[in-house]
Amino acid sequence: MATVQSICQLIEGVAPLTLQEGYDNAGLQVGRAQMEVRGVLLCIDVTEAVVAEAVAKGCNLIVSHHPLLFAGLKRLTGQSEVQRCVMEAVKHDIAIYAAHTNLDNVLPGVNGKIAEKIGLRHVRILRPMADALLKLVTYVPAAQADDVRRALFQAGAGCIGRYDACSYNVDGVGTFRPGVGTRPFAGTPGELHREAETRVEVILPRHLMPQVVAALQTAHPYEEPAFDLLPLVNDWQQAGAGIVGELPEAEPEKAFLLRLKDVFHVPAIRHTKWLDKPVRRVAVCGGAGSGFLRDALRAGADVFISGDFKYHEFFAAEGRILIADIGHYESEQFTKDIFYEIIRKKMPNFAIQISDINTNPINYL
Repeated sequence: MATVQSICQLIEGVAPLTLQEGYDNAGLQVGRAQMEVRGVLLCIDVTEAVVAEAVAKGCNLIVSHHPLLFAGLKRLTGQSEVQRCVMEAVKHDIAIYAAHTNLDNVLPGVNGKIAEKIGLRHVRILRPMADALLKLVTYVPAAQADDVRRALFQAGAGCIGRYDACSYNVDGVGTFRPGVGTRPFAGTPGELHREAETRVEVILPRHLMPQVVAALQTAHPYEEPAFDLLPLVNDWQQAGAGIVGELPEAEPEKAFLLRLKDVFHVPAIRHTKWLDKPVRRVAVCGGAGSGFLRDALRAGADVFISGDFKYHEFFAAEGRILIADIGHYESEQFTKDIFYEIIRKKMPNFAIQISDINTNPINYL
């Protein structure tokens, strides 16, 4: 039986909620986590039309990119579309879930899909996440060090870039005196004991701390394993905003933008002046990404693709980079495909529907 919680966990396995920005409100917004799911409707925005579509298609879970609820609701009187959406969802027992900036901040997320659509290779995070890494240090009897390391790796620790099972190990001697009532793995209560131990160090993302510590405590032979969790100032290169990558071959600027129009079905692209140089390195940031222009410049990108640039923000290109504003909705439209792929991979026979409704509030004449 698929529940709301089990489907949400599939998405959060790729995009943990702890990776969302502080202003965001991703996660389950309406409905009961333990409710059995008959069908899922995937969309970019939750509107009244989308809720009605879910009812018509027999879907009792809506998975959206943009959260329906950003701010708290003080009343439900039907005076706004957000209120009416919540009321209709509750009336028809429909759960609503959103994966927003947490899905923006992972490589296989929104920006990874943009990079895939335009054929970028050798991709990396444009602005890696800060204050997201910890180092765990523990001390294990030498004979049990392999077992503890294995448990830490299985819990997600020890990954650096495309390498896993990374650790640093130093042999030494630990001392301790078991107290009254203890059942020590080594030593005798009341007597000072010396034990040949291995100091094991591994790096882990902060959001994995609970499960990594639990794995350590389960695998460690001591009653009271000693360990330290040290915050690191290193940026986490595997998570963060935007992506930068390389095209297989350089393309003329105009030809590249025309290809963008075709791939993203864009009626118009707002862009800065031609720089009269080929496009090879491309930076992308789905949604409203003007705040990452400096990162694109630092990365040496020839083009920065995003949305929602304001008039004066185009001047910041200063003739050094081509800005291509393809639109907020347009840049994120393939997020529905990401949801579909995540769920379908684990639940190949489950009823998943992609919304037929274009929720883009911007139209072109």
